[in-house]
Amino acid sequence: MNSISTIGGLGPLSQSMATAASAMRAESMRLRVVSENLANANSTGSSPNDVPYQRKLVTFQDSVDQATGAATVELGPITTDPTPFRTVYDPSHPAADKSGYVKMPNVNELVEVADMREAQRSYEANLAALNQARTMISKTLDSRMAPRHDSAWQHRFRCAGPVGLWQWPGHRDAGR
Repeated sequence: MNSISTIGGLGPLSQSMATAASAMRAESMRLRVVSENLANANSTGSSPNDVPYQRKLVTFQDSVDQATGAATVELGPITTDPTPFRTVYDPSHPAADKSGYVKMPNVNELVEVADMREAQRSYEANLAALNQARTMISKTLDSRMAPRHDSAWQHRFRCAGPVGLWQWPGHRDAGR
């Protein structure tokens, strides 16, 4: 016969909570990097030879939490985007080259907003998973603490099958 394990830090619900929490931390860092990219979307160098801001990219890595055995998400190395810089003709800009072109960051605001929304939705999905696991643990604890009913009631419930409450003897709607 299978034994029922106690609810502790090693159960599947605790593992799912650890997985969701680690993913939320990773998505939070992703949002910070996207915010930094958007904030520097127009940051140029101060002289013609200076390199403008280069877009940063976040990578994720999967790992296993040794304490709980849960699959987790960790932030991988933050790299720079190798996409070439944009050039804008502005001969009056201090960072303009001899031809009057200024190197602009390789940040596309539309792509950054899409990344931001994706990170936000992933964060919300992991938050919902975390809350669901927490609710399931709470309901499990509540059912273990619930008072036991008399055996006659349990026998009637097991034998009756799926019936409406009005079919129970003594119910206010009995015989309807």
